[in-house]
Amino acid sequence: MIKLFKVKEKQREDTENGNARGPCNKQTAGELRLRKDITELNLPRSCTISFPDGKDKLMSFEINIQPDGGCYAGGKFLFSFQVPSIYPHEPPKVKCKTKVYHPNIDLEGNVCLNVLREDWKPVLNINTIIYGLYLLFEEPNHEDPLNLEAAAVLRDFPQLFKSNVKKAMLGGTVANKTETSYATLLKFYATGAVVLGDNPELFKSNVKRAMHGVTVVNISFTQCV
Repeated sequence: MIKLFKVKEKQREDTENGNARGPCNKQTAGELRLRKDITELNLPRSCTISFPDGKDKLMSFEINIQPDGGCYAGGKFLFSFQVPSIYPHEPPKVKCKTKVYHPNIDLEGNVCLNVLREDWKPVLNINTIIYGLYLLFEEPNHEDPLNLEAAAVLRDFPQLFKSNVKKAMLGGTVANKTETSYATLLKFYATGAVVLGDNPELFKSNVKRAMHGVTVVNISFTQCV
């Protein structure tokens, strides 16, 4: 009986000592799976991962992509990842923190990528998403757009699209929205906001789009090269 009492007393002391040390941070299944994904990352040379909140905060991290090919070559594009607790049953929430002229990324940073939506499966991983993002810069897709104007330019005027990408990456302004009045557009040009001689191809494109009821407004970008 005395022995049993001592055992219970020891258990009580161990419990109290454990509480004094603070609660144990038990990892969720999502955190365990994410840790495995990050350990097994096989990133392209031009992609890096960072943890702004510290490496113990795995569910929130950033990926920096620097494409080495295509019209976005030389740019630097930062993406934030917020991983849900039920990962991998739901994909991470991904945002582009760099303002970019891209048919599949809107000006609020939302990303149109199939593996972040309907094609996500629990067997996929973080590596899959990063390669998908990287491919968006190698091969932008006008058929599944978020930025409708950029997609239209890519489809109809690929050389102009490349020019707009270069201009945006250097921190310039790009015509990227719609104007309902042809007269308004002509007035816009007459004020000297856009000079015909500066970019005749852009001028022709914008006039043609305005005549069909489409608008053109300049959007400013931040330099990312």
